[in-house]
Formats: sequence, structure tokens, C-alpha cells
Amino acid sequence: MPEAHGTDEVSDARPGPIRVVIADDHALYRQGMAIVVELDGAAVVVGQAGNGGEVVDLCARLHPDVVLMDVRMPVVGGIEATSRLHAADPRIRILMLTMSDDESDLFEAIKAGASGYLLKDLPGEEVADAIRRVHDGQAIIPPGMAATLLQEFSRLSQAGSVPEGPEPTTLTDREVEVLRHVARGMVNREVADALGIAENTVKNHVRSILEKLHLHSRVEAAVYAHQQRLVPPDA
Repeated sequence: MPEAHGTDEVSDARPGPIRVVIADDHALYRQGMAIVVELDGAAVVVGQAGNGGEVVDLCARLHPDVVLMDVRMPVVGGIEATSRLHAADPRIRILMLTMSDDESDLFEAIKAGASGYLLKDLPGEEVADAIRRVHDGQAIIPPGMAATLLQEFSRLSQAGSVPEGPEPTTLTDREVEVLRHVARGMVNREVADALGIAENTVKNHVRSILEKLHLHSRVEAAVYAHQQRLVPPDA
């Protein structure tokens, strides 16, 4: 199973253990995941919910840092719950839990405000690492799903179904360069090597790009770059 890779977002991480809520309609899975989450000591599970309605109410009281959200749950599904949570508190990072790496709801989940996807059969250490990464402001998407996501965004962009953001004139020339590389799927280290600058400088540029364009993740930034034709269509 491929390892989940991260991409930067603006971080609202708080000090102390990462406070996690788990939402899944299978009690045994929730209990097992709770053990996995707390195993390395970086996170603590502060609540569990069996459906989307419960998790929305729970998060309103507990204000967790990260929610592990099953895609398919009774009463209120994971995507609808993600949309409600993101609207109520955008600081909460939401990782969708799915059984399949070709999950058809990926695009809808990202649009709803999810910070990424976790495959349910990932090893425990990768789950813990993904929680730390998303808490630090990264988007977690398995490699096999990233291409599908970008293709779907590009298709809807061409059809006019994805609203365009501010003009790229709000960006500096260097930020446009960084954005072009991001849109090609390059990670910070690769962008730094390509442009001959420090990796931390790239991180600062990515943060500035997201803030200026009112975007939440590199995935959205990549879509924006293609919308604005900052990269060739076949890039």
C-alpha cells in the first residue's frame, strides 16, 4: 500500500498533544484506531462518534485539532459532516477514512474542506505520521489519488464548474515561479532545487501564495495555476 505524502497548507497547529476525534460507524474500528492514534504519544483521542451528526455535535463541544472521518456513515455521511465542520471551524483538520484508493468521493471531500485521505489499512506508524503532518498544516493524499484529484479539478475547471480565484497579478514573479512548479506536482525540496533557493524559502512562498489567493491547500493552488494557464495543459 503506498505511503501517504504531505503537501503544505497554512498551519494553525497548537502546542501540546494533538487532540483527535474519530468518527466511524463501527465501534471496534474506532477502538482499534484510538489505540493506533495514541501509540506513539503525539496525539490523544478526546472523543468518538458513530455518525456524521454526532461528530459535528462532539466537535462543537471539544474543539479537536484533527478529525478522522469515515466517508460513509449513517444519518449524516462523512462528506456532509466535513462540510458542516469546516464551515463552523476551519481550523479543524479533517482526514477522511476510506477503504479504497480509488474512492469516488475524493473530490467532493476535498471541496467540502477535508485536508486529505487516509486508507483504512495503512500501518499504524503511517497513520500517526499523517496526523502529525496534517496538524502541522499539510494535506495528506495517497500518491495514487493525487492524479485523480487534479484531473477532476481540471475537468470541472474547463467546464466552468470551479470558481476562479484572484488574478495572478497579486503574486510576485518568484511566487508565480513557485506556483508553476507546485502545479507540476513538485514537493518543496524539488522546487528549491529547481529554483536554487532554500527549502524554507519555498515554504514561505507557498504560505504567501495560499494567503494571497485565499486558498487552503497546494491541491487548490495547482488547480488555480491551471485555471490561469500558468502551466501548459499537458504539464
